[in-house]
Amino acid sequence: MSENVGEHVPFECPSCSPDLETVHEVLTTGGGNATVKCTECGHVHKEPLEDDASVEVDVVVSQDGDSFTGSAEFDPEETIYEGDEFIVETEETIAQVRATSIETGPEERTTRADASDVDTVWTREVGNVSVDVTIHPKDGDEDGSHSLTVHVPGDYEFVVGETYEFGDEEFSVGGIHVRESAIEDYKFPKLGDDGDLVFAKDVKRVYGDDESSTAWSAW
Repeated sequence: MSENVGEHVPFECPSCSPDLETVHEVLTTGGGNATVKCTECGHVHKEPLEDDASVEVDVVVSQDGDSFTGSAEFDPEETIYEGDEFIVETEETIAQVRATSIETGPEERTTRADASDVDTVWTREVGNVSVDVTIHPKDGDEDGSHSLTVHVPGDYEFVVGETYEFGDEEFSVGGIHVRESAIEDYKFPKLGDDGDLVFAKDVKRVYGDDESSTAWSAW
């Protein structure tokens, strides 16, 4: 049971009703206890708070080609959906992740399920992500294009038409490919109009035009 300040809840009153519950007003909560006031006699006393029931679900986290396992707690009646984002604790780190698949049994996967029915949630790290970028040279020669990978927070914004600088690389974004799992949020798999914005965690690849002051060479 979880109480909120101002709520009226039933407790036994040690002053006027030690054997029967009476209505109490919650004054404060903290430290695992609630300070409550009996509405019958006004007696103020403390009562222990009981945590709501929860289920622990195994979580597999994928990050830059590696994977590691952890767990997360959910309300047993909560529905977990593919695409949900939540925090998971592992031995390595605490990560923000997005559900990519939900396993309810051996070789049984679905896009949604009650937490109490879930065996494992497969996820991808979205708190900090790697984004692949293809940069085309100023002269337009496709054969001179090169790639790089940038590491940014998941909510970092890539906007078509804007210029970005990472180390010695500077490029203006001409197009963005969206991850298949996020297309519904952006309506199209590829965006190319000035002002189009995609969060880094939803990017499959960024295409840009070289704006570096020094021409890049493969040699």
